[in-house]
This record gives sequence, C-alpha cells and structure tokens, in this order.
Amino acid sequence: MAKTKHNKIKNVGVLFELLTRQITSDTISGKDKSPAINIVKEFFKNTTNLSKELNLYKALQEQKYRKESKAEKFIDIVVLEHNKINKSKLKREKYSLVKEIKQHYNLEDFFKSRVSNYKLNASIYTLLESGKHKQTLNPKTLMECRYFLLEHIVDTRSKQNKLSTSVLQEYKKQDKDLRLLSYKILLEKFNDKYGKLSIKQRNLLKEYINNISNTSTLKKYITEEVKVVNKVLKRLTSKVKDNVVKIKLQEVQQQLNIIPKDNRVRDKHLVSLLRSYNLIKELKNVVK
Repeated sequence: MAKTKHNKIKNVGVLFELLTRQITSDTISGKDKSPAINIVKEFFKNTTNLSKELNLYKALQEQKYRKESKAEKFIDIVVLEHNKINKSKLKREKYSLVKEIKQHYNLEDFFKSRVSNYKLNASIYTLLESGKHKQTLNPKTLMECRYFLLEHIVDTRSKQNKLSTSVLQEYKKQDKDLRLLSYKILLEKFNDKYGKLSIKQRNLLKEYINNISNTSTLKKYITEEVKVVNKVLKRLTSKVKDNVVKIKLQEVQQQLNIIPKDNRVRDKHLVSLLRSYNLIKELKNVVK
C-alpha cells in the first residue's frame, strides 16, 4: 500500500500563497519591484498547467454548499478534472517555478513563512494526488482528507451569517448619534484590554504583524530580544534574596534560551516574551 505524503514544495496552493505573501513582504521592505510579481505573472498565466491546478485548489477552498451530497459530488468532479491535466508538463512547470524562486530568494526562509490555510491545502493536495496513483493509497489518510474538505465546503455557518447580517442591518437602522456611541464604547473596551501594553510589548507585536511573511527578520528580532531580556533578568535575579524565587527566575531564563534554537517562530515564543516583559516590570518594582 503506497503512502501519500504531503510535500509543500509541490503544493500549488502553498506555493501561490507564499508568493503573494512575499510580494507584500517585499513591498513593505521598500523593494521597488518584487521578483515574486514577475514569477506569478510568468508561471500562473491562464495557459499554464499550474494555473489550471490552482483554479481547482481555489474551487475547493471557496465553493460552499448547504447539502453534504452536493459537496461530495463537487469533490468528485474536481478530482476528475484534475486527472485531465497533463501531469508531466505540470511536474516540469513546478520544477521550473521552484528553481526560479530559488534564484531570487533563500528557499529555506521562503518556505518557513506561515500558511494560514495549510491543513486545507495539504488535504486538497493529498486528495488530488490520489487520482494519479495506480496503487492503492492509505485509505485512512484519504478518508481524513476527504472529510476535512467536506466540513470546509458544507456551509454550516449559514445560520450564524444570517444572525450577523440581521444584527448589522439593525445597527445600520440606528441614528448617527447612537452608532457613534456604540463605536465609542467598542473602542474604549478595546483600549481597556490592550491599551496597557508596555512599549516593549507593543514593539514586539508590531514586529510580528509587519514581518509575518518575513520569518528571518522576525526571528532575528526575537533572538535579539531574548538576549536583552535574559541580560536584565540575570541582573535582577542577583538582587533577589529568596532562593526559591531565584530558582524560578533561572528556569525562566533557561526556557527563553530555547527560543533562538528553534527554527520556527511560534506563538508560544511571543507569549513567553510578552510575559517576560511583565516579569521584568514586576521585579523592578520589588528589587531595588
């Protein structure tokens, strides 16, 4: 029984999303002309097999049905349409695409960027690839991918959407003064929750937002911040008299030292740093 292993380098949905993210990253970085723009224009024009496959990915990502039976039929049709694509030409185009990306970007950094719908793209890839194999593939894997796609395509949120629409329509009916008051209350609640962040915390979140597609820059920033935080913690720890607290602070430093060793920037790294800033603030109030 053959195994179907997801390969993001061959996944056209992942490749296209990473290229569009790279265009955004290049623009923010001040590049006059992003190489990714030309790559997209060349490899995803209407005549290419990559474009045909991408359209099938988009169909599975965007199409919604209320009935599961229709969603099942739709998935079957997409798989049949994918089988019509010239696989040898598609394979050559993917190879040329990755080769072109490699000429302009560090391939390792390029593929480190987050893909928001990674599991969806992986499920689509596995299901479409299953149509090419003559051997029997892992039934459990195929079933899991198919059911994940079904859950995505079947519109179970129609009731919630109707409720949201009715609330929005009701809001629009209110007079201008009442709408302004509602907006003011919403803004105040947001500021109450997030307005008390320190400058360090705000800067970290700003770097995270601005460099979400540029993981190497974000990784460098976080690594430098870990060094600074550990240096401050070490200095403050030396002034702590309680041995138990000292041990706990040393454990915190050890956990922070793990962050630079990880190849990826993870959410838990950001949370650890944000908490460390608060810890330093509290220690400075206690230790003199």
